[in-house]
Amino acid sequence: MLIDSHVNLHAHQFDEDRDEVIARARAAGIELMVNISDKVSGFAAVRALADHPDIWCTVGTHPHEAKENPDLAAADLVAIAADPRVVGIGETGLDFHYDLSPRDIQANVFRQHVAAARETGLPLVVHTREADQLMGDILEEEYAAGPFKMLMHCYTSGAELAARAAALGAWFSVSGIATFKAAEDVRAIVREMPADRIIVETDCPYLAPVPHRGRRNEPAFLPDVLNKLAQIRGWSKHDAEKRTEDAFFALFDRIPRP
Repeated sequence: MLIDSHVNLHAHQFDEDRDEVIARARAAGIELMVNISDKVSGFAAVRALADHPDIWCTVGTHPHEAKENPDLAAADLVAIAADPRVVGIGETGLDFHYDLSPRDIQANVFRQHVAAARETGLPLVVHTREADQLMGDILEEEYAAGPFKMLMHCYTSGAELAARAAALGAWFSVSGIATFKAAEDVRAIVREMPADRIIVETDCPYLAPVPHRGRRNEPAFLPDVLNKLAQIRGWSKHDAEKRTEDAFFALFDRIPRP
């Protein structure tokens, strides 16, 4: 079963042909997709796509957008997550590359998402970029206060943070970046990820895998990511598909497994 664990189908890049993109995904064998919330204020557009029976969604605010709602409370997220089509909290985290929101606000908003994940039992979808030390510290501090499930989405950070997160039971998702010629450092970390906690994603419309690099990404390109994961880990394509399917349903356990 092919599952795209991270799509942004509500993004403006799909405004002209969204239905066709979804149809191509299904034709390519993608049986489930999770549409990811990038800001709580835009949740309605994210949730609308989850009316499709094969599309689910999350609720959360990306660190780039944290400044729009610095007083976001865990209770706000928990209330929205009562919707049975919501299967995760996020994406949330820290991004110190662009610093589009102040770092202290990013951290505070991130901790509210952690609290919501802990309370709901839904997995936390974590975005992290150039913030390895603080991310590891926050995850460990918060986990000590009470466990929660977490996904290190589109993981491109360092080996030390990967090890710290893995020790907390984190799942990891592999994206089209793993296919990029210059991304050997990413592939090295993929080789060390816990074999039973790896899933795949496109993060469309971004990060189109080779041979589509430079184009708008879409879920129909997911097989290229899965094939690269299989190559990196030395798995057969069938084994990679089965492993990532099992890992996905273990993480996103609000979704009934067919």
